[in-house]
Amino acid sequence: MNSNGRHLRGAVIVGALAATLSLAPAAAAQSPAKAPSAAGATTLVFDKNPNNPTNSRLNVYQGTKLLAAYRAGSGNGKEIKNDCAIGKGWMPNGTWKIRNKYRTYNGQRIKGFAVYLEDMKCSSGKAKRTQMFIHSEMNRDGTQGRTEPRRWDGAGDYKSNGCVKLKPEDIVKMFRLLDRYSWPTHLRVVN
Repeated sequence: MNSNGRHLRGAVIVGALAATLSLAPAAAAQSPAKAPSAAGATTLVFDKNPNNPTNSRLNVYQGTKLLAAYRAGSGNGKEIKNDCAIGKGWMPNGTWKIRNKYRTYNGQRIKGFAVYLEDMKCSSGKAKRTQMFIHSEMNRDGTQGRTEPRRWDGAGDYKSNGCVKLKPEDIVKMFRLLDRYSWPTHLRVVN
């Protein structure tokens, strides 16, 4: 799909999400930041690229206006498009609640800037995807490490164990942008 088609599809999805939020003000009120009006709500949409999952897009919208688009990946290995393959398949489609955001996360595998997402069942319902994040490769303080998995080396680093993965400078830019416009309550995953 060309970039115009992806932008149009993203705008349609964002419009539907904004309409849903206007019908459910209680859900919008649970926002970790101030709850914007539905017309100006900030949303995150991860648009998976079936032809090349490590060249997908994480889009940030305010209302229907595209504020930023970042290259992102999800999944690793030959089962990359299987959303039920725990630890290697791409992220299941759906609306993921944002549980928390961190600038100095110190997990076993994930460190630094990270957005922690709710657990969700995969498309078949047979497996639950847990420990899902939007993250990058970095040290806890956001700097680059000297070795893998703390050092970003290029396009191969967009592979993940299923999380949405961004370049280190892109996740930092995304955090600054969302701090400025307001943090969404959910990530919408589509393909």
